[in-house]
Amino acid sequence: MTDAKAPRVCLLIGQLGLGGTEKQLALLAAGLRARGLRVSVLAMFDGGPYEQVLRAAGVPVLRLGFRRRSAGWWRMPYGNAVAFGRLVRLLWRGRPDVLHAYLFHAYTTAAPAARLAGVPVVVAARRSLGRFKRGRPLARAAEAAAALLTDHVVANSAAVARDARREPGIRRGMISVIPNGLTADAFGRVPAARIDTRLPVVLCVANLIAYKGHRHLLDAMAVLRGRGAPCTLLLAGDGPERAALRAQAARLGVDVRLLGARRDVPALLARADVVVLASVEEGMSNAVMEAMAAGRPIVATAVGGTPELLGGPEDGPRGILVPPGDPRALADGIGRVLGDPGAAARMAARARRWCRAHLTAEAMVERHVELYARLLADPRRRRRCAG
Repeated sequence: MTDAKAPRVCLLIGQLGLGGTEKQLALLAAGLRARGLRVSVLAMFDGGPYEQVLRAAGVPVLRLGFRRRSAGWWRMPYGNAVAFGRLVRLLWRGRPDVLHAYLFHAYTTAAPAARLAGVPVVVAARRSLGRFKRGRPLARAAEAAAALLTDHVVANSAAVARDARREPGIRRGMISVIPNGLTADAFGRVPAARIDTRLPVVLCVANLIAYKGHRHLLDAMAVLRGRGAPCTLLLAGDGPERAALRAQAARLGVDVRLLGARRDVPALLARADVVVLASVEEGMSNAVMEAMAAGRPIVATAVGGTPELLGGPEDGPRGILVPPGDPRALADGIGRVLGDPGAAARMAARARRWCRAHLTAEAMVERHVELYARLLADPRRRRRCAG
């Protein structure tokens, strides 16, 4: 039951398909509603599986009708102008106290729309490093302009926060780090998925996008095969790299199963002998977090926030970190896990304990509630709200 005097929070995102950011938004929305805040979600482009999850939790969802480039260059400007006007009208009528926008397209759109509609607080959620903007001056200019109209930035890892601080428009004290959260279900034990193979199973849960480094992982599978230690690689996720990866697997002669987008990741984790993330860049990986919570040994590249998850000077490493773009290092890490199951099990147990202590959804939601309250209590926001 929501309190009529509780803050109104509107969450804005591009789409609600299967992805780590979408999952975290759904967790936050449900958690905010459970704490009595009035929360709604706006999707710029598409709905998706998390739209149903949100509605089931009692969170209203509305699609704004923004158009992607695939709609045609002659349709996109007009269609997006209409959608932007719709967003401003919705914010004006709904009067949210906080507009919290996730990812580049959403937070660069949210800032001007919120100011036109008189929204008191604008928060941008940054969840990846800014390398995608290199060589794109218009994207950098749009982000800098949006930052000047934004009150606060939430980064999901210290690495993302450091990257954001180097951007123009980011002011001192403007960034908070709030790590992703895991529900209690992530720590549950489930029956293992049935995979027809006698080889050790290596699992990678990541959309098939170039920066996730799947091609390096396939090369690592070829290295292991050449060493007389072949494995079955499961790729859970879909995306534009699918055809290229299928061709690469056939050329290398390695056993790769392209599973597509899956809703049974816990069962796949239970079946895996080792979980691998080969990204060449990363923010804070939900896939690594979920593998840690499931107690699976992990080999991952030392990029973005992943070392924050798998480091461990206080009680030992929680996973094996390797350099990005290095198939032999990936193969060496996988070989270490498969060659010493006892040490791998102890490492996985440390990871599971650390997750329970540091990465709960409850803590993630509570830190957002505290942040919203602090921002709304700022006298400058109160004057803006009264105006």
